[in-house]
Amino acid sequence: MSLTESQTPESGPVDDLVMRDSMKSGSLAGRPMLMIFGGAVVLGALSWLPFGSVNWARWVMVTLVSYLVLTLVISRVVETPRQATDRFATAVMNTAFLLVLLPLVSVLWTVIERGSNRFDWAFYSQSMRGVIGAGGGGYHAIVGTLIVTVLTAVIAVPFGLFTAIYLVEYAQGGRFSKMVTGLVDVMTGIPSIVAGLFAYALFVLLDGPGHRSGIAGAVALTLLMTPVVVRTSEEMLRLVPNELREASYALGVPRWKTIVKVVLPTAIAGILTGIVLAIARVIGETAPLLVTVGITTDVNKNPFSGRMATLPVFSYNSYKFPTLPPDASIDRAWAAALTLVLIVVILFTIARILSSILKPKGLR
Repeated sequence: MSLTESQTPESGPVDDLVMRDSMKSGSLAGRPMLMIFGGAVVLGALSWLPFGSVNWARWVMVTLVSYLVLTLVISRVVETPRQATDRFATAVMNTAFLLVLLPLVSVLWTVIERGSNRFDWAFYSQSMRGVIGAGGGGYHAIVGTLIVTVLTAVIAVPFGLFTAIYLVEYAQGGRFSKMVTGLVDVMTGIPSIVAGLFAYALFVLLDGPGHRSGIAGAVALTLLMTPVVVRTSEEMLRLVPNELREASYALGVPRWKTIVKVVLPTAIAGILTGIVLAIARVIGETAPLLVTVGITTDVNKNPFSGRMATLPVFSYNSYKFPTLPPDASIDRAWAAALTLVLIVVILFTIARILSSILKPKGLR
């Protein structure tokens, strides 16, 4: 038997696969997939007809399900089984990403659409002092939010960063470092209202019942912000290669100067991003500020005395207890929410710029 004849039985399935591939039209990459998605969108739009009204949630769900079904069926007909499986898995991943993205887009769209009704100079230049009904603005709440947030960052960032440096650079896995790590983990899950009640009880012991001030709110938010700073800074410091530390030690540089001159500049981009994430975590908290700071209609720039208005509490109060006409209060509430989003966007932009400037030249 010749070598060619001996290979014939084994090559039968391969020949069948080649023949089956030749009967197919090829691949769905590119324009065909766009056409499939477009067809799914049309099927989603047709789902309106039986109900006679537009339902965006139903349209999205029917579109995504139709996209998966069409991809599975058409890819099985057009492509090989291996390509069809890969195509369907890709479609599932894309669908999962869209499902995660949709709530974020919906929230942003709603905040921008509703908040733009009072996105004017009057809102950012006037307070609510003496205003009943329409008019007024959130200037006093913006000032209060900035003051409380800055105080929180001034307290939380040094504590969080120094704790992360200790855990990464100095702790040797001892009992105390494990206790600190466990405490940070516990603080990460503390409900915000508990932090507010703790700060309120602390200042009641120091100043008496009924205490309200910006510094009390800053202490409450510090309890929520510090563990986030610790965790993000710790992870960024651990990503710094040990070779950089060892090279610095080999040159006789002390540990503290190695941390300041080598470790921190290398990890500064991630640390700044973590700090901004921590600020974004606390800047919209309402419950602790309701307890510790309260609300007022006038501008109070002294965080150590008296009530202060903050954007989260101002938004909640305007939405929960609207004045007449109620639409004016609702518009102010959404404008305050939009302002919070804009502040977070500005902070992220500043953090990205600073991280690119402060990053070592070799890592840019």
